[in-house]
Amino acid sequence: MAENVNLIIDATDNFETRMIINDVSQKVGVPWIYGACVGSYGISYTIIPEKTPCLSCILETVPLGGLTCDTAGIIHPAVNMVVSHQISEALKILVGDWDSLRNKLVSFDLWKNHYTSINVDKLKNEDCPTCGVKRTYPFLSFENQTKSAVLCGRDSVQIRPSVPVVRNLEALEKLLINQGGTVQRNPYLLSYTVDTHRLVIFKDGRVLVHGTKDITEAKSLYHKYLG
Repeated sequence: MAENVNLIIDATDNFETRMIINDVSQKVGVPWIYGACVGSYGISYTIIPEKTPCLSCILETVPLGGLTCDTAGIIHPAVNMVVSHQISEALKILVGDWDSLRNKLVSFDLWKNHYTSINVDKLKNEDCPTCGVKRTYPFLSFENQTKSAVLCGRDSVQIRPSVPVVRNLEALEKLLINQGGTVQRNPYLLSYTVDTHRLVIFKDGRVLVHGTKDITEAKSLYHKYLG
């Protein structure tokens, strides 16, 4: 699908999808522009295959349990700022003005008046499985994607993260308790009930989404509250 395009612009809401885009970008040689925001914070980075570090070089593993727009909110100026950076870079690529590309990772927090531009060239990793010498494009492999399955007779969907993770249930409890619903925690799992659904989150990253047999709906709830 990406073989006949000139550019990919990130407008996704979770890192697993971004890592898939990152692998596709490197495999077919199409530039892509990463962008994300939550609260008053935003970040953008332009990735050019064979030239810049890819997202895998910068992120050792997929971040899990981070803030989302549903748990932390979002202010429109942060969205506008990220999109402005992305579109400006996109126009440069589409007209072929490669020399004017920013070539740095930009992050900001509008509320705290912070703005940072970071040179990440040294992070390019020759051993990177996505853009290094021996490429395997791991996130295009089914084994490395989040697994989901409907549990027979239980009106529930089980979701397993794409990489091993140990969740901080105490921190997650503090995050979810402000979102409404009911939160219960013990040393092994956290239960979060909201509307007609209940999410049971285990320390090893597994999540049971009760109240649906729809995998798409379950994944949507998973990313909405867990990032």
